[in-house]
Amino acid sequence: MELYIQQHFDYHQSMNVDHDSAIARIAAAIGEPARVRMLYCLHDGHARTATELAVVAEVSPSTASTHLKRLKAERLVKMFIQGKHRYFSLESSSVADALERLSIIAGNSDHKFIPNTPNQLRHARTCYDHIAGTVGVRLHNRYKTLGWLNEQSADAYDLTPHGIKAFQRLNLDIDSIHQQRRKFAYPCIDWSERQPHLGGALAAEILKLALKRKWLVQELDSRALEITNRGRREMLEVFGLAL
Repeated sequence: MELYIQQHFDYHQSMNVDHDSAIARIAAAIGEPARVRMLYCLHDGHARTATELAVVAEVSPSTASTHLKRLKAERLVKMFIQGKHRYFSLESSSVADALERLSIIAGNSDHKFIPNTPNQLRHARTCYDHIAGTVGVRLHNRYKTLGWLNEQSADAYDLTPHGIKAFQRLNLDIDSIHQQRRKFAYPCIDWSERQPHLGGALAAEILKLALKRKWLVQELDSRALEITNRGRREMLEVFGLAL
């Protein structure tokens, strides 16, 4: 019995050490200003070349390659090749969520929260692949008011029957979204508003829908989203939300 307990303890101690070491490596990979600038540049969901990221990070191309190799090794970014070019993007939405939360921690203080985010970004922007900013928070709150979201836990939503019908009317395939290899829906704390906007696979499909219907327009090199007149009109009709 004592031997079993000792082996059990040694196993879990080894697992904890491995886990702690992995966290330390990831934190160290993020914890360099040039790499931070690269990661947050990719936070808008657009892939970029090493040359473009070198400019953003204010380092030489060779130094940028070294940084990207480190980020790739810790599975913070991924690379794909298209023609003669190599493009980099964030590894997953989980990385984007972690970066969003780090922004919140970095902005915390003992003083009353006063947003200092540029107005254009604070109003509406992408958080990797979903809608953030004031608009994102108001949409999240509206979904809850309409009774479309069912809170499964503190960090997970599902849709109510009413919510399923509502999003199906917008031609969203809810069953297909559920089958994606990521969280279906959850409250993602917004770093400029300090309130949740909707994150997850459902939120990503809503952003795609909004861009396709021209409710929102995004510039290639910016996270900012612009609400069109059509967007204001149709989001009022669909969600009852005046923007």
